[in-house]
Amino acid sequence: MAGVLGKIRRWLDPEEVRRVGTTPDYRFSLANERTFLAWIRTGLALVAGGLATAQFLPPLPIAHLREVISVALLLLGGAVAVRAVDRWARTERAMRLGRDLPSSRFPALLAILVGLGAALLVVAVLVQAFR
Repeated sequence: MAGVLGKIRRWLDPEEVRRVGTTPDYRFSLANERTFLAWIRTGLALVAGGLATAQFLPPLPIAHLREVISVALLLLGGAVAVRAVDRWARTERAMRLGRDLPSSRFPALLAILVGLGAALLVVAVLVQAFR
């Protein structure tokens, strides 16, 4: 639990990041921030897609599929947002300490989940079309 609280404290306290290592070239910090913002936009797009699915998609031929898709998109959007801030903090810390940038499986996992979701939607659309 202390490890999780320490991470959250690093996310919320900008001075915490500055207490370690040396200041990197500002261009790298700005690039890290732009990457963070791109992840946040992705999370917001997933949340918007989840809300749009819940509100505007007609009922699908498979019972509760619309709700499952909506909740999955909302949860995925939230996970992307949380992951974005964690990635930003870990990358900033690594740059300040002169370490290798942290690796992550999250982009691959996100791509696989989005691909599977798209395939599920294709099946639902085809079932609806041939009814």
